Amino acid sequence: MLSTSTAQDLERLRHSCSHILAQAVQSLFPKVKLAIGPAIKDGFYYDFDLDRSFTDEDLKKIEAKCLDIIKEGQKFSGKKVTRQEAQDFFKKRDERYKLEILEGLPDDNIWLYTNGPFVDLCRGNHVDSTSEVKAFKLLNVAGAYWRGSEQNPMLQRIYGTAFYSEKDLDAYLKQLEEAKRRDHRKLGRELDLFSFHDESPAIPFFHPKGMIVYNELIRYWRKEHEKEGYLEIRTPMILRDQLWKQSGHYEHYKDHMYFTKMDEVQFAIKPMNCPGSTLVYRSEQRSYRDLPMRLAELGLVHRHELSGVLHGLFRVKAFTIDDTHIFCYGDQIEQEIASVIRLILKMYRTFGFADVSISLSTKPMESMGSDEIWEKATHGLEAALKRNQIDYEVNPGGGAFYGPKIDFEVTDSIGRDWQCGTIQLDFMMPERFGLEYVGPDGKMHRPVMIHRAVFGSVERFYGVLVEHYGGAFPLWLAPIQILITTISEKQDDGAKAAHRKFLNAGIRSELDLRSEKINYKIREAELQKIPYIGVVGAKELESDSVALRVRGGKDLGPLKIESVIAKLKEEIKNKS
Repeated sequence: MLSTSTAQDLERLRHSCSHILAQAVQSLFPKVKLAIGPAIKDGFYYDFDLDRSFTDEDLKKIEAKCLDIIKEGQKFSGKKVTRQEAQDFFKKRDERYKLEILEGLPDDNIWLYTNGPFVDLCRGNHVDSTSEVKAFKLLNVAGAYWRGSEQNPMLQRIYGTAFYSEKDLDAYLKQLEEAKRRDHRKLGRELDLFSFHDESPAIPFFHPKGMIVYNELIRYWRKEHEKEGYLEIRTPMILRDQLWKQSGHYEHYKDHMYFTKMDEVQFAIKPMNCPGSTLVYRSEQRSYRDLPMRLAELGLVHRHELSGVLHGLFRVKAFTIDDTHIFCYGDQIEQEIASVIRLILKMYRTFGFADVSISLSTKPMESMGSDEIWEKATHGLEAALKRNQIDYEVNPGGGAFYGPKIDFEVTDSIGRDWQCGTIQLDFMMPERFGLEYVGPDGKMHRPVMIHRAVFGSVERFYGVLVEHYGGAFPLWLAPIQILITTISEKQDDGAKAAHRKFLNAGIRSELDLRSEKINYKIREAELQKIPYIGVVGAKELESDSVALRVRGGKDLGPLKIESVIAKLKEEIKNKS
């Protein structure tokens, strides 16, 4: 029996739990058809085809049956079989999804795995016995298209999780509850930040308060990039489809692209920004003295996504990528990558992301370019990481189709991980677009292209921040930085004067002169997560002060307005 709970151990445990789940569903609903059931980062799932929807009551019965199977201590065992044997087995049970999976398996790697009376098509990686599952919980049901295509049947996906101890399970369930409380879609409505509408499905509408946060993010991004010598550009949203064929995006990405015709010529709405940067670079002859050239773009892109994967700001059909494309030559690669890493980590620290994991993603199954070019690019990234003594893990096969990449994953305030920034080293795009520069020898040479982003999708990063802060943005990001309110209408003129002073100082102030009780107005401001509340009463009116309250209930007492302005400006400046 396993005594540890490494990531590999948990994956094995959870994969075994997906079989337990399938066995339970099959025993309770004999007509169900089985699809797939992998382990995932925080648990597992299994996809089912049933002629009716699973109910909450069904989920309780299924979980109870799973716990019975766990108690039985069923042994997992695998048997290698021939294609014919597997086909006969699943045809007899009319398991059409298993038969389709079987078509894609090589003849020499077909296995059937058994636990108790249950048999599944599987390549293994199980615990020895179901009794090793010590903490088990089914979570929810969702829809999922078979093989991710909306042309295929919609299946029902049951999610669950499992751990080696009840303590770990309880901690995870508490995290889920906290995540629900922080759900950016819920907070977006409550704080009046953004909304979604059927008139433009899965594309966010940012409200005035939401735009303040958005613009502050962009303002900070621009400031830091200007310091690092980046030059901002803007490229068209619609470009000829031939450009995307030349770049390789069409071949690998056309199912996620939108197309349109103008004057009988086929165009594509850009899903990425990189080809536009190559055209800017190629617009005039470049010299080695011009390199590195760092072209930055906050480019709006559109991607066709299946409805089943859309999720608030985390997965939308239109979003802004904070792209930068650095054109450089060989000797500059390591230094440029090191500079990008420092910039990314610096900016993440500003948002309170102190725990950042870095991984090196290598050549995927679908890629373009020779093995030699991929090896050269991968070595370039690896050398930069090692030279700068940066700890990293390897993610085999996780690279982009045109090159390997370094991925940055941040851990938020409740312990969840989010993949955000990326650095990609690309020898292919300069080749495809014929990019050149004049070297010191007077001859033409091919530059190297580094793709990189700090936020990734600005919209997604925005959603991550909403949940990271639980909607309680730090002062510099907060839509309203201070609320000025009164005890009674006698202080209205004084409150208006104080409000105007804060606005003139560049501090985002809001005025609340409603004839409500002060405790009610303070409670409303707390619900809106406003960082500071300045109350003007009779005493404050006489002394040109406000009674200052900090979000969360701390009372700082009466302070001169000039002192409060200085305090807030210092906090905004330091982004503390």
